[in-house]
Amino acid sequence: MTIKLRAHHLLCMLTYVGKGYSPAFTGNYDKIIARLAAGEDILIQEGPDDICQPLLGEEDPHCFWDSVVERDAKAAHDVGLLLGKTITSGDILVLDRKMVESFRAAFKQGATRKACGGCEWFDLCSSVSKAGYADTRLAFP
Repeated sequence: MTIKLRAHHLLCMLTYVGKGYSPAFTGNYDKIIARLAAGEDILIQEGPDDICQPLLGEEDPHCFWDSVVERDAKAAHDVGLLLGKTITSGDILVLDRKMVESFRAAFKQGATRKACGGCEWFDLCSSVSKAGYADTRLAFP
């Protein structure tokens, strides 16, 4: 199977420690993290993705807001620079330990944080990266 992710979730997954918007959200996120760690492909897409699914029943899910679309564009740009290629909808990525370590190092240095401006999770993600990603759930055997 393939996991559908919007570009900014490539950054969010780096610091995910089991906190989220609701128990349904974190339960879903935990399942996606397990699938990523098992080596499933990632399909980059525009708009709501597999992580967004539990939020889509809300009255005005932020997944559709212009600010989130802008966050995706910034993340795609920064991740693309890191990978040395343009990241667009329809691209397939496969994570491994080395790639995640590279992503986390760039995130900690601030090289991929442009997309994080205005995000309510900014401080949490900053503290997780500052602590060396100790309690993050995305790990490879």
